[in-house]
Formats: sequence, structure tokens, C-alpha cells
Amino acid sequence: MSAPHPLLSRRPARKASAVPLFPAPDFHLAQARVHEACGLARRTLALWVAAQTEGPVIWMAPSWAQEQLHCAGVADWIDPARLTFIQPRRPDDVLWTMEEVLRTGAVALTVADLPGLPGLTQVRRMHLAAEAGAGAGHCAPLGLLLTPGIGGAAGVETRWHLSPAHAKGPEGWLLERMRARAAPQKTWNVHRPTRKAPPQIKTA
Repeated sequence: MSAPHPLLSRRPARKASAVPLFPAPDFHLAQARVHEACGLARRTLALWVAAQTEGPVIWMAPSWAQEQLHCAGVADWIDPARLTFIQPRRPDDVLWTMEEVLRTGAVALTVADLPGLPGLTQVRRMHLAAEAGAGAGHCAPLGLLLTPGIGGAAGVETRWHLSPAHAKGPEGWLLERMRARAAPQKTWNVHRPTRKAPPQIKTA
């Protein structure tokens, strides 16, 4: 008899710890919590996180959203086959769907690409769902909200801002930790010499 699909199986939950933003110290996102990424390169930031996880990644966005991931760009960071796209028709359904996915504890990373900011109550519900998923599912899930502009979702565990800084080459970014419960605000220059090389991080 074949083994059940990992999205459907019920295994002992992993201990909630943290997922590295990329292989470097001081860049960790607590699991079983919801975080926020904003800025022009927020989708790149989400792919950085996805590259540090294993298994399927659920990526949600409203059905009317015009901006979509390009498979060739995704392949620089992760196997595009890992992505499962969900496109609800109503804004509230994006957040409801994310809450339900987190509650299952079936996947390590769930991304919601939002047109605006969620409310505090909605973020709190997602935190509770992620905590429940860590205790009942396959893994301790991490939720990542992609928000426009400089973000500002209330109640998130951390908020990160990523913007292009390509003056010295096409693989440069400015990363800012805007909010964290246990760490100060800080800014870094991130550069990747080649597409296969690990990022280089320097304090800005």
C-alpha cells in the first residue's frame, strides 16, 4: 500500500523553532507565526524564505491580480513544481484560505500576496491557526503576508522591507527589518555575485 500524500498525512508535529531568511545569522522567522514582507521586491523576499523550506509552498493571491510569478525567475530560487497557486475571488477569502491552510499544519510555508493590509483580528486568527497547525499537523507552519508599499499590518511577528539596489549589479537589494518583537530595526545590503552563489550580507 502506497504511503499517503504529505498534504494529507497526519504526522507528529515538529517543534516550532525558526526558518532562516537565508543561510546567515540574525535572519530567522519564527515558525507557527505570521510575518510580513513589503517593498518592491517583496516577492523576491518570499522566494528567499521558500528556498530555506522543504516541500510544497502554497501561494495565494486574488483572482483579479495582474502581477504573477514568472516561472523562469522562480527557478533561480526554488523548483517551480513546489508552488501551488490559489486564487480566491474575494479579498476576505484570501485571508480565510490562508487561515485554514495554516491550521492544517500540512505545509511549511504559506504566502498571501495581498492588495491591502489585513486587520488586527484577521492577523490574530492566523497566528492562532498557525499555532494549532504546529500541534496537529505535519510541521510548524509559517505564514508570510506580502503587502504593498511600506506595509504596516498590525500584530505580525516581524515586518521586512526589501527593495532593489542594483547600482553595482543586477543581484543587489536593500533589506530592512522594520519590526520584530525581540530585535531592533536594522538595514543590510544584500548582494549575490552569481545566481547560484549564496547571498552576501553587509550592514548598510
